[in-house]
Amino acid sequence: MKKICLILGGILLLAGIAQAAEKPPIRIGARVFTEQTLLAEITSQYLRAKGYDVQVTGGLGSNLARSAHESGQLDMLWEYTGVSLVAYNHVTEKLDSEQSYARVKELDGKKGLVWLTPSKFSNTYALALPKNVADEYPQINSISDLNKVLREQDKASNLVALDTEFANRSDGLDGMVQLYDMNLSRKNIRQMDAGLVYTALRNGQVFAGLVYTTDGRLNAFKLKLLEDDKHYFPDYTAAPVVRQATLDAHPQLAAQLKPLAELFDDNTMRELNARVDVDHQSPSTVAADFLRQHPIN
Repeated sequence: MKKICLILGGILLLAGIAQAAEKPPIRIGARVFTEQTLLAEITSQYLRAKGYDVQVTGGLGSNLARSAHESGQLDMLWEYTGVSLVAYNHVTEKLDSEQSYARVKELDGKKGLVWLTPSKFSNTYALALPKNVADEYPQINSISDLNKVLREQDKASNLVALDTEFANRSDGLDGMVQLYDMNLSRKNIRQMDAGLVYTALRNGQVFAGLVYTTDGRLNAFKLKLLEDDKHYFPDYTAAPVVRQATLDAHPQLAAQLKPLAELFDDNTMRELNARVDVDHQSPSTVAADFLRQHPIN
């Protein structure tokens, strides 16, 4: 009887191994910035704990990541509604967050890419003031307020720092200047690497600067976000986007990723990003701590 049980146990073990071997690994991609690295790391640790074989490819350029996703070289990306809407589907009309999600879900679905339950954060653009400027000008709470002060003063010293990509995109600086009728010209714009914008703001070297709303340095450097009162910047709600073929191979995946996505809001992402960018902790350590603090059954 004992021999029969051992034989049956061996058969079941081999069957389990064979079944696992039939399941392809989930290949997760991440673009080349902290938030993407963290989201991919948290997701991979979460899914491995649930028995999935996961492979992560990080440091990808935006277009390369999208191309690999569409071609089937990657199975999953954390994507942003505004990126898919504008950059990949060339939709230029202004849509709110719900409309943006519905549109990209429809358009990308035709390409075999399925938008799952979204997170509660949007990593969009914003203009921010350094602490010294915010203290001196408490009346500046929106981009329109900023523009009013820039027009009234018209000082060459009132510099606005922008990252080079935004400054040269048609849907970046030019569109913002046009919508807000902003008093910005080459004399008071400083183009620089995105990371240097935060340094210039922290050091009080500029009057205002372009930032991302979930960047960890916002709180660490005591920067004041300005309201986009004319709604120029698109919604950039993040969500896991998975190939349909991957969902077919892993039927429980969508349901399992839902509670994970819902853990992320703006403040949570700022804190996680800050632990890497400000406190210089490793993404793997931050991911493990986060999952310990937020257990999901």
